[in-house]
Amino acid sequence: MWWRRKSWYLLLLSLVLASIVWIQMGMFLTHLIFGVNLKLNFFKFCISLFRENSFYYFLVIFFLNTIIAYILLVTIVKVIAQIFLSFQFRKRLLNLKDNEMTRLYGTRLNRHEDLMIIKSDRILAFTTGIKNPVIVLSTSLVQMLETEELEAVVEHETFHKNNRDPLKIFILQVIAQSLWFIPLTKWCYENFKIMSELMADEYAVTKMGSEMSLGSALLKLIKNSYKTPSTLVVQFSGESVNFRLQQLVEPQKAIPVKLKLFHIVISIHVMLLLMGMVLFTLA
Repeated sequence: MWWRRKSWYLLLLSLVLASIVWIQMGMFLTHLIFGVNLKLNFFKFCISLFRENSFYYFLVIFFLNTIIAYILLVTIVKVIAQIFLSFQFRKRLLNLKDNEMTRLYGTRLNRHEDLMIIKSDRILAFTTGIKNPVIVLSTSLVQMLETEELEAVVEHETFHKNNRDPLKIFILQVIAQSLWFIPLTKWCYENFKIMSELMADEYAVTKMGSEMSLGSALLKLIKNSYKTPSTLVVQFSGESVNFRLQQLVEPQKAIPVKLKLFHIVISIHVMLLLMGMVLFTLA
């Protein structure tokens, strides 16, 4: 419960920071394109500090336009690229799908709708997709793991599927990359991934009734882990291995999620600057 609450705080913080910047950016673009005089816009305030038609006036406009263009470009390119990659990745998975093994293990694990076994000599276990996430296992993984280990992996991935982690992680990644000047967004993204893995492990342990099968499966996959090419993928052995092993060995011990002083200072200064501009405009 604690990890779930903490992960929602991170997601909310990142979304709030992004909303503030994106709304202000939209207001500024509305002012530039349509000439609408909107208050509470810190981009417009920056320009008002300089004498109109002066060198610094045009320099600030160029600087702000560059930042806005960068944010928009990164966001749009990332989303479009991910849609394309996801389509290609899904098509490739369907081509690799082992229908017989999918039916067999779907029946054995009682997972007829959301489980796919693909033909691959790589040891793979991940959850992919936005609208209808699917749990994907490779034939090599199925052959390598014992029955209880395989069940533990599927339960782990079930949490990611039910929690919509591929979508959440993708949103946090886009925010972190586009708002690079607010380090807190990157911190939220990195720590959300850690917490999602810890929560998924906790869910699997609860379902299995013991840490043994999950721990054994995790150690086997660590030795044979591969990275998958799609962003909308949450991979079983992809994140926070040390934290996860610590939680399995000492489930009652708190795992600190530290925030670096640098991230706090820079992010606070940026947000105070933006808020100060808004308040000054109101005065």
